[in-house]
Amino acid sequence: MKKVGIIMGSDSDLPVVEKAINVLRDFEIPFEVHIYSAHRTPEQAREFARNARKNGFGVLICAAGMAAHLAGAIAANTTIPVIGIPIKSSLDGLDALLSTVQMPSGIPVATVAINGAANAAFLAAEIISLSDDGLAAKLEARRKADADAVLEKDSKVSNQYK
Repeated sequence: MKKVGIIMGSDSDLPVVEKAINVLRDFEIPFEVHIYSAHRTPEQAREFARNARKNGFGVLICAAGMAAHLAGAIAANTTIPVIGIPIKSSLDGLDALLSTVQMPSGIPVATVAINGAANAAFLAAEIISLSDDGLAAKLEARRKADADAVLEKDSKVSNQYK
């Protein structure tokens, strides 16, 4: 199974990123976590991205706030999928969202909601599941369990107000 690389611009992003880590652990997807800055450690970030495919990564998740150039800088140096998590730090995260989602043609970054780390991990799992039937089955089971939980709540509420 391919690994997921999680790169955050600062350790202050870790409380948000831990939601992605938990999802990857739940699905038993191997991952690595790193702190690289698009501005303070651009050489290390570029090197990581350029070597990601040969190092066994299938998806990279990048979390950054404010200028949020990390996902774009990583995507510029690899052709494996990059998912950006805009981190709420200033301007309610709108600055990070716009910086992450506004990429030039040919350098895509899939972008989730502000602080949407869990969905970044779910998307990474779905991408990896394209070549892993066992993981695809786990994702299907999770979707069914989530749907069953909603229907159980519906039944409870519907019966309460009959």
